[in-house]
Amino acid sequence: MSTISGAEALIKALEAEDVDVAFGVPGGAILPLYDPLLDSSIRHVLARHEQGAGHMAEGYAWATGRVGVCIATSGPGATNLVTPLADALMDSVPIVAITGQVPTWAVGNDAFQEAYTTGITMPATKHNYFVTNPDDLPDVVHEAFHIAATGRPGPVLIDVPKDILNAQMTWHSAATELDLPGYRPTVDGHPRRVKEAVELMANARRPVLYVGGGVIKAGGSEALLELANRTGIPVTTTLMGRGCFPDSHPLAMGMPGMHGTYTAITAIQKSDLLIAVGVRFDDRVTGDPTKFAPSAQVVHVDVDPAEIGKVRTPEVPIVGDARRVLEQLVEAWGSRQQPDRTDWIEQIRTWQREHPLSYDQQPDGPIKQQYVVEEIHRITGGDAIVVAGVGQHQMWTSQFWKFDDPRKWINSGGLGTMGFAVPAAIGAAVGKPDELVYAIDGDGCFQMTSQELITAAEEGIPVKIAVMNNSVYGMVTQWQRLFYNERYSASQLGSKVDYVMLAEAMGCAGIRATTPDEVAPAIERSLAIDDRPVVVEFVVDPEEMVFPMIPSGGSNDEVIVAPGKTVVAP
Repeated sequence: MSTISGAEALIKALEAEDVDVAFGVPGGAILPLYDPLLDSSIRHVLARHEQGAGHMAEGYAWATGRVGVCIATSGPGATNLVTPLADALMDSVPIVAITGQVPTWAVGNDAFQEAYTTGITMPATKHNYFVTNPDDLPDVVHEAFHIAATGRPGPVLIDVPKDILNAQMTWHSAATELDLPGYRPTVDGHPRRVKEAVELMANARRPVLYVGGGVIKAGGSEALLELANRTGIPVTTTLMGRGCFPDSHPLAMGMPGMHGTYTAITAIQKSDLLIAVGVRFDDRVTGDPTKFAPSAQVVHVDVDPAEIGKVRTPEVPIVGDARRVLEQLVEAWGSRQQPDRTDWIEQIRTWQREHPLSYDQQPDGPIKQQYVVEEIHRITGGDAIVVAGVGQHQMWTSQFWKFDDPRKWINSGGLGTMGFAVPAAIGAAVGKPDELVYAIDGDGCFQMTSQELITAAEEGIPVKIAVMNNSVYGMVTQWQRLFYNERYSASQLGSKVDYVMLAEAMGCAGIRATTPDEVAPAIERSLAIDDRPVVVEFVVDPEEMVFPMIPSGGSNDEVIVAPGKTVVAP
């Protein structure tokens, strides 16, 4: 029987997992893998930095629901992947990273481009592998994809020394039965706990469905909609969960937390029952956890048992897949009638009327960032995959874009990674080539990874990038204005960059809008260009701040709804 190299085996194993694209940057230790990649059905997208490759893999996974793949060499190639790996771990994004390593005989000798990759990435991955036998590669790859995609999704890294890639092995398919002692994610919720949850839901007077990214990862949006319709319980969707429940639904309250809607924040605070599904009681939602939803009993559904009770001890803990448990709750609810919660629903409607999201766009400018978001939504009809970086623009997009479908909103939530948007948008567009992908970025974020637009231009990926140019780190400036006596230390970016020329220098189309009446034409021009990436610079108001706002660690009973105006929950 003929033999093949470890590198060839690794490529065959990836093909066996139906991998269609990998994002990467070659280098010495991983070079043996790149040779058989030339003859593979797998498309390789050459990033300009390994961090970009990792975020591209994340964007692909977010948009498609499949496992994203990225490749890097040893040493700095691997360490440049740490940020996207940590990002994927925090946001439960399934990716498999493959890194080259110095030959096994050189490991530990401080060889050229050596780094202790598995040690460095252990706290940034769900699991990782150091392969010392080429015969193990088919099984390792199969296990890695299974671990990345099942249970709570996350990143898995495979580190392969160069001599293992070059060594010969006899090809064999991966074992059909996985041998992973201790790794058996729970899918079905415990029937008794499900019944207890339904009883609480039936008897609660002020219930709230508090749902997050776990619903999207599990494909549970339809079951959630069915449960909300059956029970009549209002719904708030976290930053990670935007789109898992349609914003157009009458029971939708928008996003909770630090920059959430007043209605969502206050409904949670005044609730007597929280049905928390696929959420982790993140500090950006809870504020001071000792003051969070003080009168509420809690049902907590999560596939990761480590999340249950981590921040808030639930009365009814349910470990299980979010979609499956939501289906169980629907089944257990059965033919029950909706309880009469007229007073609760009317109270929510009152809060929505009295404290809507708002901004003041004057005809003569300056351009307000919220206006840009609403205009992109209006002109596209909301039919786009929207990607954001991190900061003010991210919050405004989550607030003012109306999300009705899952996997249409991609952003960095848990780690808060500036520079995420451009490469993640490229990955999403590769995964969904027939869909419009529009990134809404800040100038600070854009400057961190804008070089990846060279990749988009070379690969013919027609992403649209809106750059909110306020010449500052917006969220940092907001905090300095509110909490540091307007002492703007290291937060002013300046105004020397010509984003139109920069875009064109990278092979993209560049467009600029400086007044409100130029916003819509600029967006329409961007949509008319489909043969290359487009960067649209919007010169926006540097003084604009994101509200509502709850200061870090503050009580959700006190919401700053405008500068100098705090509303205390009734």
